[in-house]
Amino acid sequence: MKTILNKLINHEILSKEEAKATLIGISEGKYNVSQVTAFLTVYLMRSITIDELIGFREALLQLCIPVDFSEYETIDLCGTGGDNKDTFNISTLASFIVAGAGIKVAKHGNYGVSSISGSSNVMEKMGVKFTTNLEFLKRSIEKTNVAILHAPLFHPAMKFVAPIRKELGVKTFFNMLGPMVNPSFPKHQMVGVFSLELARMYAYLYQNTSTNYAILHGLTGFDEISLTDDVKIITPEIEATVNATNFGLKKIDLESIKGGVTIDDSAALFYKIINGEGTVQQNQVVCANAAQAIALVENCTLLEGYERAKESLESKKALKSLTQLIQLSHEYIG
Repeated sequence: MKTILNKLINHEILSKEEAKATLIGISEGKYNVSQVTAFLTVYLMRSITIDELIGFREALLQLCIPVDFSEYETIDLCGTGGDNKDTFNISTLASFIVAGAGIKVAKHGNYGVSSISGSSNVMEKMGVKFTTNLEFLKRSIEKTNVAILHAPLFHPAMKFVAPIRKELGVKTFFNMLGPMVNPSFPKHQMVGVFSLELARMYAYLYQNTSTNYAILHGLTGFDEISLTDDVKIITPEIEATVNATNFGLKKIDLESIKGGVTIDDSAALFYKIINGEGTVQQNQVVCANAAQAIALVENCTLLEGYERAKESLESKKALKSLTQLIQLSHEYIG
C-alpha cells in the first residue's frame, strides 16, 4: 500500500490492474485503518479515472456472493447517493411502484453513509429481514416482484471498509460503485448519479456490458428525477434532457420532497407515501422515477410509464408488494 499511496500522492493514476489488486488487498485486511483512510481520502480530492473505476468494480464483483436471477427479467433502481439534497427514499419507493406494475426488481441497497437513511435502513425499520438465501430470494421475487439484496451481506469482503466509511461520513468512491456491483447482475439498470462527469463514466462503462441502462443526473446535482430541474438521461440509444413537462407535470420545489431527519422519520414518511397518503408532489416524484424504469424495461413512453406507475401507487399494488415482502421475510427468516 505504501507504494500505491506514494504514487497517488505524486498525482499519478492507477492502472485497472493496480486498482483491482488494491481493493482486493483491502478486502483481505492486508492494510491498516490509516492506510485505507488515506487511500479513500485521495479520491475525495481528485476525480476517479475510468480505469480505476473499472478496476474497483471488477474487484467487488469478483469477491461478491453472486445471485442467479438469470431466469427473470429484472431491473435495479439505485442512486449513488452523495447528492446532499436530503430527499426522502425516492428510488426505494419507486422500486415498489415498479414491482406493483408487474416488473421484477432486484433492489441492491445499503445503510446510509453520507445520508440520514439509506434504503436498507428503511427496509429494516419496516421489518424486512435481510439474507443471502437464494431459495428465499427467488421466492420473494416471484411472489412480491421484489428481492432486497443488502449490500454488506453480498459483499462481505468490504466489512473492513464499512466502519471507516461510517466514521468519515462523506461520499467516497464506494458511493460510485454501489449501483454497479449488484450481485444478481440485473438485465436492466436505472442509475442516478450526483455529477455529470460520473454519468459520462457510467455510460462508457455500461456500453461494454449487455445491461440495458438509463443513467440519470439532475443538472442541479440530484442523483434522481426530482422534478425540480432538468435531468440528463443517457441510455444505449439516446442522450436527452427531460423535466417535469415530459411527465405531464409542473416543476416542484425541493422543500416538498425533503426527507426525515431520523431513520424513524424516513420510515414513517415511506409508509405514508406508499399507503396512498403522500402529498401530490411526493407522489409525482416517485411515480416519475418509476415511470423511467418502466419505460426502460417495457420500451414505452414516459407518459405511458407514468400512468402505469400512478395506477400501481393509487391501487395500492405497490403497498401489497411491500406487505407481502415483510410477511414473507418473517416466515422464512424469522
